[in-house]
Amino acid sequence: MVVLRGGMCPGLDDGLVRDLRAADVNTVEELVSADTEELARRCSVSYKALFAIRRVLLAQHTAFPVSGADLYEELLSSTAILSTGNPSLDKLLDSGLYTGEITELSGGPGSGKSQVCFGVAANVSLRLKQGVVFIDTTGGFTAKRLLQMIQDETEDGREQMEALQRIRVFRPLDVFALLDCLYGLRGGELQQASGGGGGGGSVKVLIVDSVSAVISPVLGGKQSEGMSLMTQVASVLKTTAKDFNVSVLVTNHVTRGAGGGGGELQPGLGASWSHVPRTRILLERVGPSSQRRATLIKSSRRPCHMTEEWDLQRGRRPSAKRKLEET
Repeated sequence: MVVLRGGMCPGLDDGLVRDLRAADVNTVEELVSADTEELARRCSVSYKALFAIRRVLLAQHTAFPVSGADLYEELLSSTAILSTGNPSLDKLLDSGLYTGEITELSGGPGSGKSQVCFGVAANVSLRLKQGVVFIDTTGGFTAKRLLQMIQDETEDGREQMEALQRIRVFRPLDVFALLDCLYGLRGGELQQASGGGGGGGSVKVLIVDSVSAVISPVLGGKQSEGMSLMTQVASVLKTTAKDFNVSVLVTNHVTRGAGGGGGELQPGLGASWSHVPRTRILLERVGPSSQRRATLIKSSRRPCHMTEEWDLQRGRRPSAKRKLEET
């Protein structure tokens, strides 16, 4: 269910959204299912205007059939593979991040999720000369660390500054601010980039670090509203990846499975969210050092349970280690 918000379509402003909520209509599904004539009377809005809003929302949120041949042609013409700059991670991802898809990194505190995101941003902006949108929901983004990574790759000050200019940072700290940010990007920066505007390279990677930091607080007590907001975030991330041909990289926390403290680590946000990312990778610390292990736990391209290890400080594998766990 998608929560109604002002600006979702022409004619649906904040005032009308308040009136609809007063009539106990909070989602797109509830609006299109309601008696339009009765709802128009209760909200003191013209039937014609409300009917037009209903038609637009139906067009925006209804799936239309597409042939397999058309999908294959679209895949060949639009999909790009973007290296993360980390050979070990690229191996798990079957060469890198794919545009049009959502990839998830999950792990506990200190597992290296943000460092990997910084590395991806640095590589895409410096080596691939493409734009990056970095959405920091935790306040953990540090330009100094990002600059250090870029400086490790080039000593040219001009290249360093150009790479930094290709990275745009946003800091929404709750789920509503995140949705505002994503909708704003769809109507602004990503729209301009898709039209070839600007000299900083088209945006090819959208990073959200972390998606669970703003969704988890709304899950629980008001379960229906929280699930609706999570569904809306998932929907806008998926459509953004597809419509603007960008690769979406999100981070997630982890929980323990059955068995309490002895259960296996698994990504947070529950089963409903598990269907959102196309690829999921679990990051873990290996001992007290900067070595990290990445395990592929969901993929349509590579065997699951593959693992790779690398030194987080160097971004390279200390030893070529690949393991397929016994099933």
